[in-house]
Amino acid sequence: MRTFRFIPDHTRIGFMRWRVVCFALSGVVILLSLVLAAYPGLNYGIDFEGGTLMEVQTPGPADLGAMRATLTGLGLGSVALQEFGESDDVLIRIQRQEGDDAAQQAAVTKVKAALDRMMPDGVNYRRTEFVGPKVSQELLSDGVMALGLSLVAVLVYIWFRFEWQYGIGAIAALVHDITSTIGFFAITRLQVDLSTVAALLTIVGYSLNDTVVIFDRVRENLRRYKSMNMVELLDRSINETLARTIMTSGTTLLALFALFFFGGEVIRGFTAAMIWGVFVGTYSTVYIATPLLVYLNLRAIGAKEEAKAAKAPAKAKGAGA
Repeated sequence: MRTFRFIPDHTRIGFMRWRVVCFALSGVVILLSLVLAAYPGLNYGIDFEGGTLMEVQTPGPADLGAMRATLTGLGLGSVALQEFGESDDVLIRIQRQEGDDAAQQAAVTKVKAALDRMMPDGVNYRRTEFVGPKVSQELLSDGVMALGLSLVAVLVYIWFRFEWQYGIGAIAALVHDITSTIGFFAITRLQVDLSTVAALLTIVGYSLNDTVVIFDRVRENLRRYKSMNMVELLDRSINETLARTIMTSGTTLLALFALFFFGGEVIRGFTAAMIWGVFVGTYSTVYIATPLLVYLNLRAIGAKEEAKAAKAPAKAKGAGA
């Protein structure tokens, strides 16, 4: 029975011929992302800027769309709503207002008045908390530390599983993915909060998974084709895993686009970051992590492993004698 294939078998695409152009393009993207992160800067959410957190219970099932439209029109800046628990439980986050505690309390009073007019049957205000600058700065530093530790863990993992050359390639790709995603948020002005940190950590894991698959095939081909040119060997390795890469990225994007268009406002920033991360993660694996191996004397690794394999039978033979 004949089967349908998105990617034909035995493709021979010359990915490595574009490596210098892609290195230059990626360098520009990283530099531009860092500049945009500094100016005009990122649109930090309540988690990192501080603000007010309100937990309310509506008389019936909450209409988040109507509530969001009402509260956004109050001129309080960024207002985020999230349904949790039962359908009538809503978490409201209000941007930190200019001024002291009196300004924050005035914002809470305006929100309560607007909700009471909207739902005259009565709204149960369960709790109100103020997220100060100190707490938000701690959350931001913890998020940066989480990203840094994840990169260190990736480097150690790749180093032990493969060799240090592979680790450098993987880290370079991940740095590209993270910085370009930050630039994406700076351009789109999407809100940066704790869910964004979660998205960045997820992108790290996704990109690393694709990178490890290609690296594993590169290692196999180094042992199989001992005299093959390094550029040709890397092209062959990418082509042999291309169908898997395209299918994995494609099916992931189908789910992410469904979440982006139908998942609601609460997770839109997270989903947008993930969609961007799938694209740049696939690109960086093929055009950054793998091409770097050309310049890191990777062929010496294959020769070293071959020498070890040749010594092992000799030792076994000597022990038998």
